Amino acid sequence: MNEFRPGRFEVLPPVIKNLLIINVLFFVARYTVVRQFNFPMDNLFALHTWKSPLFQPWQLITHMFLHGQIDDFDQGIAHIFGNMFGLWMFGAVLENLWGAKRFLTFYIICGLGAALLHLLFLNYEIGQLTNQYADLVAMHVGNKAGAAEAMIIYAKQHGIPLNPDFVSYLVANPTDHEAAGRLLDGLASSYKETLNTPTIGASGAVFGVLAAFVYLFPNTYLYLYFFIPVKAKWAGLAYFGYELFFAVKNSAGDNVARWAHVGGAIVGLLIVMTWNKTNRKTFY
Repeated sequence: MNEFRPGRFEVLPPVIKNLLIINVLFFVARYTVVRQFNFPMDNLFALHTWKSPLFQPWQLITHMFLHGQIDDFDQGIAHIFGNMFGLWMFGAVLENLWGAKRFLTFYIICGLGAALLHLLFLNYEIGQLTNQYADLVAMHVGNKAGAAEAMIIYAKQHGIPLNPDFVSYLVANPTDHEAAGRLLDGLASSYKETLNTPTIGASGAVFGVLAAFVYLFPNTYLYLYFFIPVKAKWAGLAYFGYELFFAVKNSAGDNVARWAHVGGAIVGLLIVMTWNKTNRKTFY
């Protein structure tokens, strides 16, 4: 049997329908009422590294219902549409197969697993940044030689733009403690901004849903661009490999939470393998 053809199939089963509604309501609120009245929705509900003063435990769940950059509506539409389309396309099949309660449990656990792996990565990344920044502060407070040069190198490493004339002045006058202090103030602002950068979106949970679908229905055909047939197992492996490659590469300027995608897929795969271990022949 090459494709999944259930006898009874709800196009919009209850959990999928409610998840779509909740996500859309959050999206509309974020781009209308919240934006209009400057309510700090992202500070409260987006996921922050636990080193950030903005971190709250409930963000492990609530970040899954926020989508898009608040200052870019078109990007927001693309973000929520992509996630919700993927959730419906693959999740509807799983909910029809498992039932509402099991599917919702699966979805939440995948989202939590994705968030935890992402936080572990952030903890490592932010930990390095924190140590470097602390060293700069110590060098400046101690008025140590090379403090200004170290600040300039730090800024270049982390893509922080500096005024070329100001940099030239510091290079020529490395002992100007006051000028170095102004540079450190700018680096402090950038450091705090990085520390408080939010993570949003249901992508991690959706990747778990995709992984489960690929595992259970590896020979079902997916149609790329709506007309190129590719078996789910090859499309899934290619997509996972793509995300894993860029997660490991960790390209500068990439604002996609690749490790959350990888984490969601791994958790989803482990769950469905565990659930399916007593029924190994259930593949389509």
